[in-house]
Amino acid sequence: MLRMLQICYEQVLPFRFREGLKGIPHTPMKDFLKKVLGKDEKFYELLEASAVEAQKSAKSLSKLYAQVGKPDFEQCFTELVVARRVDKRIGLSITQELCKTFVTPLEREDIEALANALYKIPKTCEKIGERLAICPLQFSTDIVDKQVRMLEQATEVTARLVGRLRKLSNVEEIQDDYETLQTIEGDADRLMVGLLRDLYQGNVDAKEVVVLKDIYELLERAIDHCRDAGKVVFQIALKYA
Repeated sequence: MLRMLQICYEQVLPFRFREGLKGIPHTPMKDFLKKVLGKDEKFYELLEASAVEAQKSAKSLSKLYAQVGKPDFEQCFTELVVARRVDKRIGLSITQELCKTFVTPLEREDIEALANALYKIPKTCEKIGERLAICPLQFSTDIVDKQVRMLEQATEVTARLVGRLRKLSNVEEIQDDYETLQTIEGDADRLMVGLLRDLYQGNVDAKEVVVLKDIYELLERAIDHCRDAGKVVFQIALKYA
């Protein structure tokens, strides 16, 4: 097998890239084998970068809530937009690398599923920011403060889970983090039911009901995306354990 790969390497790469490099550590031949055999670290790096952008978007959203109706709102909203755009570029890079790599360190379907779940987090956060930009000035951010803090916690756990992909031997730690995500998601669901009950049964203006219900559901969706990403990592860990 290695002989076949060596022949392929010698036929594909020009001679000048190999001349005089025999026996030197980290030669192009070694890089070639790493690429073909799926030992390259680039997928881990890209997925970790995507998880970091998701975490940044949750933190930016938390700052944005505090600036509703204030001069710094636009600057905070720009941070949300930038995080989503950066994450989109990371997703495109992952797609390009999947097309160029013969054997990947993880199954292609898992890489794509995780990348998609991670991208949906900053995308949903940006949608929440758009709603805040057009909501009435008297909108109170205190009502959704707890949901936002849950989202921050969920993205932190998600980033930690993605970082564990490099070493899949410790399935117990991955399972613990995934169960933490499930707990956060369950708590968020119960909180949303309580918030909706207050909206439906309380003396709330109809316009405020529409605004708050929309934001409640988007926040819940963002936390669900964190859980979905964690589920992919957990399933990968079970496959490679």
